[in-house]
Parts: sequence; C-alpha cells; structure tokens
Amino acid sequence: MEEYLQATTFCDWQAPEILGLAEEICQGAFTEKERALRIFSFIRDEIYFGINNMKTKATGVLKLRTGECGTKTNLQIALLRAVGIPARFRVTRCKSEALRGIVPDWLANRMPPVVSHFWCECFLEGRWVSCEAMLDRPLYESLLEKGQIELEQIPTIDWDGESDLRVLKPWIVEDRGILASYDDIYEMMDKSRGEEGIPPRIVERLLGWMIYWYLRRYTDKVRKRR
Repeated sequence: MEEYLQATTFCDWQAPEILGLAEEICQGAFTEKERALRIFSFIRDEIYFGINNMKTKATGVLKLRTGECGTKTNLQIALLRAVGIPARFRVTRCKSEALRGIVPDWLANRMPPVVSHFWCECFLEGRWVSCEAMLDRPLYESLLEKGQIELEQIPTIDWDGESDLRVLKPWIVEDRGILASYDDIYEMMDKSRGEEGIPPRIVERLLGWMIYWYLRRYTDKVRKRR
C-alpha cells in the first residue's frame, strides 16, 4: 500500500501549495470518506477539463487550474495522498469519439479511434473505489444541452464516496489494470505518442504552449455555451 502514498516527480504532493490546499479543503472533515469527497468535488469543479502538456506536474495543474484525464487525475491523487488516503490510476483504452465536442473537430478527426484514458481509484473502508472527476459541472451541463452527450451515456458526475463512478464508461473498450503514479503514465504515453495522437516532441517543444493554450480556450468556449 505504501506505493500508493508516495510522492514522485510528477505527483509532488509534498510541495507546500499541495499540502496547504489539502489542509484547507479537508478542514473539519473527520473521516477519510468525507475528505475524499471534498477533494473529488474540488478536482471536478475547480480544476476545469482542458488539454495540458503531459509533462505537467500536480503543482502545475494547480497553477493552470485545468487538466485532462491524466494530469487532472494526478492532482486528485496528489491531494488524496497528502491527507493519507492511498490512491492510484486505473488505466483503460477509450474510444476517442468521447472527446467530440470537447476538442476542435480538426483534432478529433485526426485522433486514433482508441486512446488511453485514466481515472482515480482511492482506498476507502477496505476497498478500492473509482472516483472519476474528469468533467467539471459547467462543461458537463453544456455538453448535455448541446446534445454532444446524452443523459443515458453519462447519467451523473456526482460521487457518493461508496459506489464506483466511471464517467466515460460507455466508451471504454479495454481495461489495462492499474499504475501507481503519473510517472508511469508519462513514460507509457511518451513512448506511444503516435498511437495516442500526442504531438511529436519537436512540435511540442516549439509550438506546444500555443497548441495547449488554444485547446484550453476552445474547451472553455464550449463550457460557456457560446
């Protein structure tokens, strides 16, 4: 269980800003379930969904206030570990069509049919529970309103601290098990950039900041229902 509590290069939960935020979020929460629920709500709605450079650490996600399934989950795991709750990544393969409407069409049309997808599992009351916080509420409600997703596909983004919440479950095609840290995720994704639709290193190095800024801006417009 110790590996699911460790700080790593990317899961830098021992940084003062992570520890301070964890303390603030969980003030007055006396059970692990309550702390996990508060962290989940913060990650879901205060950290908006947006495409980041995959090299972004947990502290970087906190600074940007945005993250996609990998980096956003990494901050969630960092905060959980900061309050002593074991947390890990569930690794799956997901139909990329799940991102249509969230990212520009030119990107959606160029993505592989299936890409990696991740969410958080935390250890509560003697068992692992899925608590996927990928979609913030404004984005979720906007996607429903525009018909990009249907209520039958994603009936809720709320988590009760007991049942498994897997937001993109209808699009999952393969379960690849678990990984302890985002460091493992980064290494895996970096080795399979073409397969995952991630820009080549040279493009990311030269234009990455512009690409990610544009993608986050696009998703923010979707969120605002414009």
